Amino acid sequence: MVTPSSIQFIDSALSCTTSHALSYSDPEQKWIIQKHLTSLLQDYPTLNPSIDTFNHNDGTTVSLLNANGYLFVSHSSPPIAITIWLHENYPYMAPIVFVTPNPTSKIHPNHPFVDPSGATNSAYLLTWQHPKCNLTGLVHNLVKLFAIDHPLFCASPSSSFTHPSVVSKMEALDKVTGAIYYDIVALTAKNEEEIEELSNLQAVMNKRVDIARSIFFELDHERSTLKGKVKELTEEADVLMNWLRVHEPKAAVATADGEDDDIDDAFEAVGKVSNLMLDSLAADWAIEDLIYALDKAVELGVVSFDVYIKQVRKLARDQFFHRCNIYASD
Repeated sequence: MVTPSSIQFIDSALSCTTSHALSYSDPEQKWIIQKHLTSLLQDYPTLNPSIDTFNHNDGTTVSLLNANGYLFVSHSSPPIAITIWLHENYPYMAPIVFVTPNPTSKIHPNHPFVDPSGATNSAYLLTWQHPKCNLTGLVHNLVKLFAIDHPLFCASPSSSFTHPSVVSKMEALDKVTGAIYYDIVALTAKNEEEIEELSNLQAVMNKRVDIARSIFFELDHERSTLKGKVKELTEEADVLMNWLRVHEPKAAVATADGEDDDIDDAFEAVGKVSNLMLDSLAADWAIEDLIYALDKAVELGVVSFDVYIKQVRKLARDQFFHRCNIYASD
């Protein structure tokens, strides 16, 4: 029940014409404010009228009436400190509502209707229309709304609801809005997680691209080197072909005289010592090739290590004697 002192306070505030006068100028507007505010305090005696300065977001300052106090939405949850400011263009402009946190109960960080600063918005406020809407209807809607989804961090959002047949259109809209909001929060968190995973994957892919680019540059350098080697070998082949063109007539003459036309005869050793040195050198190279072939056979598992050691020892001994013959020939 509204107290006489509250009624007197409202009347005095609205009738003041001094420098402390409120920012309501229209007499009819003041009458509606007095009626709505008195009705609100009649139904919700935990709220009290007050006067204070309100700062709009655009920097303008106005002196407004407000109703502040506590709303009790359920027996199992803490009361909610709330302040309802009556806009200077009330009732044609919706009230401005703030929820005030306390040291033990912070505002829920992801609440669909109350932001971290306490500013409150609901379907009732967003669709405010005079004379359909008033302060009592607003607070009734907030009580229903906060009973479903308490704004303080100490309580978890509840999915309980009355039977659909007795749920108002506004309450159903609030319920749907809250459900959509929490779905958006969950989807946003999931998307952020996926974005982080993709960012990490992008970093890995960038690293792999750098490695691939480095390999490409190495292969390109190797290709350029091989081209140089091919050019050198081509030049050497040209030198050899020129030499053959010069000496080929001599070989043809020798063949015509009945001599062996084997190309190897063009490189004959002169004297017994030279023949011995040439044979030893050929045997040394042949043993060297055979040892290399044995190395590959061991790597491939074709020849056992014991057989490999035995053969290498024998070949090394033979190679030693052949090299002795070469040095002795020198």
